[in-house]
Amino acid sequence: MSRKTASFVCAECGASYSKWAGRCDACGAWNSISEDTGLAEGPKGKTIGTQRGRKIDLSGLTTADPPILRQTTGVAEFDRVLGGGLVPASAILLGGDPGIGKSTLLLQATAAFAASGNAAIYISGEEAAAQVRMRANRLGLSGAPLRLGSETNLRDILTTLDAERPALAVIDSIQTVWADHVDSAPGSVSQVRAAAHELVTFAKRRGVSVILVGHVTKDGQIAGPRVVEHMVDTVLYFEGERGHQFRILRAVKNRFGPADEIGVFEMTGLGLAEVSNPSALFLSERGDPSPGSAVFAGIEGTRPVLAEIQALVAPTTLGTARRTVVGWDGGRLAMVLAVLEARFGIGFADRDVYLNVAGGLRISEPAADLAVAAALVSARQDMTLPANTVFFGEISLSGALRTPVQAEARLREAAKLGFEAAITSNGIKTTGGVQLRTDPVADLGAFIEKCFGKIDR
Repeated sequence: MSRKTASFVCAECGASYSKWAGRCDACGAWNSISEDTGLAEGPKGKTIGTQRGRKIDLSGLTTADPPILRQTTGVAEFDRVLGGGLVPASAILLGGDPGIGKSTLLLQATAAFAASGNAAIYISGEEAAAQVRMRANRLGLSGAPLRLGSETNLRDILTTLDAERPALAVIDSIQTVWADHVDSAPGSVSQVRAAAHELVTFAKRRGVSVILVGHVTKDGQIAGPRVVEHMVDTVLYFEGERGHQFRILRAVKNRFGPADEIGVFEMTGLGLAEVSNPSALFLSERGDPSPGSAVFAGIEGTRPVLAEIQALVAPTTLGTARRTVVGWDGGRLAMVLAVLEARFGIGFADRDVYLNVAGGLRISEPAADLAVAAALVSARQDMTLPANTVFFGEISLSGALRTPVQAEARLREAAKLGFEAAITSNGIKTTGGVQLRTDPVADLGAFIEKCFGKIDR
């Protein structure tokens, strides 16, 4: 009989090693490597249920076949991120920082789903049922016909779900669930992989929508093996800054809807309140125009969102200038600064640069380059930008402006909020129904000359 070879796996990134080490070479985490015993063979006997595979020809699918109907949860922003509602038999993974409001959001969504006449179960592995009920009372959800449970044993959870057959089941969290046929501690790579596999398989077989809550590491990634994100149909992240009341639910993977869609919530004393117009909320505290402030018209998923880009440029007292970025990519900031200096002679080498996206929003699309450049030059020259104007456009390394996608949706959102003009690239095309003046420019040099005139290099 061959001897079983031991395998060691990093709990942070899932990297595999043949022997134990104190530090993971892949992600740099310390004391995160433990022995992976693998999936042990479960007890013999009859399984809960099996379904043999069937061959289906795509040519046999017709428009007469009934479509899969989504089920709305009752929380419009949550449904938007999912692509219009819950798809039966789907598996969803929700991650976020501790205390950001994951359990609050899911409790509100599950209670609203149950109040609409659908069967729903909320199973908590971190809190007792009485603690969950206490939070429900605080949120005003005590009257919802929601089934609560507190359990961590995977076999008991599956048995309960198979007996109840709910339309929606929430497991909070997947790191606390343990399978008795896996010889490792709860929260380990083997346990998380086995529990997620069983729950996802159950969701597909029984037609139950399952939402799994996942802990995140210090880098903001969902803890455990990355294979869990591949198993599920949808991966959501709940984001937000501790100093802001805004919370953003973002989809990073969605088999049944658009990725990078966002839902915006506001944390209140009675839980999370939906924000139907996030642009107005992000710009609500914006005062009179000041140097270093530019309004960016962006797109998050299918939704146009306006946000304020704030920049501060100050003389440095150190040998190396400081670069601090909040809410944007530091690499793209370095690129924009390099283009300004190399192509147009506007240097920042002897100045500290601080960049912030107001409201706690995180922006990743390249179309924010022009708004960032506008805020930087405005702060450096101590000059205000044109009032009631939005900016958007991607900057190439040559200094030219590339045409952003969905330009008309951005312009419509800006016009709805009272803006009068937009400065962007000269390649945008509109249908003519936008009540907003556009000032297209060919490159970054033409933009600088238009807004600031001749600049002292």
